[in-house]
Amino acid sequence: MKLKTLNLAMMMALSATALSLTGCGGSDSTTESKTFESVAFTSTAAPSTAEEMSTTYTNSSAVVTYTDGTTETFPLEYKKLFGTLSKVGTNPHPAGQLYDQDLQPLMDELNNPLIAETPDANSLLKVGDKIYMVSHLEYDWIVSDESRAPSRAPMSMILTEMEQDAETGELTAIEQRPIDFSNVDGLWIPCFGSQTPWNTHLGSEEDYDLQYNPLSSSASRTTAGLDALTNMYFNNEKVANPYHYGFFPEVTVNEDGSTSVVKHYSMGRGTWEAGKVMPDSRTVYYGDDGTNVALFMYVADKAEDLSAGTLYAGKFNQVATTYTGNFEWIKLGSATDAEIKALADSTTFDDIFVNEAFNSETGACPTDTKRVRAGSTMDECLAVKPGMEKAAAFLESRRYAALMGATTEFNKMEGIAVNDADKKLYMAISYLDKGMLDNGLPAEMEHIKMAKINAGVTFTLPMSADQVDSSDTAIDSDYVVTSMLAEEKLIGRDIPTDALGNTADPDFIANTDNIFFAEKMRTLFVGEDSGTHVNNFVWAYNVDTKELTRILTNVAGAEATGLQAVENMDGFSYLMSNSQHHGDYIRTMNPDMKAAVEATGNVDKFDANFGYIGGMPAIK
Repeated sequence: MKLKTLNLAMMMALSATALSLTGCGGSDSTTESKTFESVAFTSTAAPSTAEEMSTTYTNSSAVVTYTDGTTETFPLEYKKLFGTLSKVGTNPHPAGQLYDQDLQPLMDELNNPLIAETPDANSLLKVGDKIYMVSHLEYDWIVSDESRAPSRAPMSMILTEMEQDAETGELTAIEQRPIDFSNVDGLWIPCFGSQTPWNTHLGSEEDYDLQYNPLSSSASRTTAGLDALTNMYFNNEKVANPYHYGFFPEVTVNEDGSTSVVKHYSMGRGTWEAGKVMPDSRTVYYGDDGTNVALFMYVADKAEDLSAGTLYAGKFNQVATTYTGNFEWIKLGSATDAEIKALADSTTFDDIFVNEAFNSETGACPTDTKRVRAGSTMDECLAVKPGMEKAAAFLESRRYAALMGATTEFNKMEGIAVNDADKKLYMAISYLDKGMLDNGLPAEMEHIKMAKINAGVTFTLPMSADQVDSSDTAIDSDYVVTSMLAEEKLIGRDIPTDALGNTADPDFIANTDNIFFAEKMRTLFVGEDSGTHVNNFVWAYNVDTKELTRILTNVAGAEATGLQAVENMDGFSYLMSNSQHHGDYIRTMNPDMKAAVEATGNVDKFDANFGYIGGMPAIK
């Protein structure tokens, strides 16, 4: 692996005894090339003053070690590319503007532009000679009148063209437009996302509002979500179908800035936080967000093609009361996108299931139905109607997984990352709570009985080839999760409320959300979405040294999102990092400090950041 300096000015700022590297851009081409061995990060202290708590910044450096034993230090800097209220290039609308099916701006109930302040996933993509960034706008709320609970609005992704400074590597947003999702019925709550090995963007749909049981009280909330799609996105020209949402959209960007979008119905339906494709370009693992959720694995029939494949759900076998255990995989079915889209067009919940009311007094379900908890704390009594197994597997994936004996007890499952060299998957559990505790359920429903960790855990899941599913049939993948464990530094630490209002130790990760593994840096980057830290952080965890380092602190209350490590793009390295819902303070925050933070005037609750951490050298 070869590493290049960012620019000559940075080299001049370094120690006079440090040797320079092969130059980039306008650097001196005669400088000596050195071979990269490892990188470590110095720590940014947790903020303690109102001014610090009201801004996003880093005081960290990347310390690079070479094979000859020498080191160089590269100061890092947070760069805001634009905000959700910014206008970029020729686009007349702010970056956070939401749109209908005709790409006309949506307006709120006061006839003001409906602008989301919720940047989430980023994919920085080199396409031909150009650099583009695909970004998510996760959610926004609509309140039509005081008598109704708010519902979410139809959401969007944006495409931003970047200009890269040849000398410094600094990125500048020069053009922007919304991505058109009209050919796939629009978009609902895109959360985290990832980049495929074939250079496309794999998005997500957290389908909270449209996953429902007609016997549940949440059915009215579902109606509100469908109304928002019907009335706002389709302009009442079409009635929204809940089975068109909760899938993985894949966005292909062309060099001329045009895009094409598909939704992968064959990957199943859920509240997907993110899907991560393994290095084989066939195997995908999903983060399923919510309460009583499952871990899913998809194996595509062909590499670099997610339009057909086999869906599996994991069954976790815990070792006593530890945070470890083994996985087995239950095959749910095989399908193509076209098959499941046809079913989605014509199928209802009642077509799929026999659905009976659960008797909470006796704890029993009517004969010929099975008690499950899937996606909520509600006990459901379900049976799949004859011939509807494929519809159940791919349109009601979590419920079908529960009926088939998979584990649906995970809570707030967030990002997924992969360490290819060590064949390990990383899985974020933001809050280890609810279904993952001992709830006194029948053994067939309770596979997990762990002690609560409100600050959450980032689990490590080793993978292996030559594995079979629960029916002893070979799984056609070299990346099959076999077990799960919790590494010490990746476990959150709950504490009594401190002077600032933190209820988790600020020197450890709390409520892990976005995660990304950088192969050459051997570093797992972690972004927080914490209700237990007053300020959310971005962390670097070296999987070899086990060193955990805070490298960024966000505006108080803001969630860290958009995490992506780009180790070498035209000689420069970037850690993409956004933030959303600034000033969404946790309830335990010290009221005097909260007032002081507000008094700085730095916190704009209606704006949010798209940006990156720069200053890191490129690694080859």
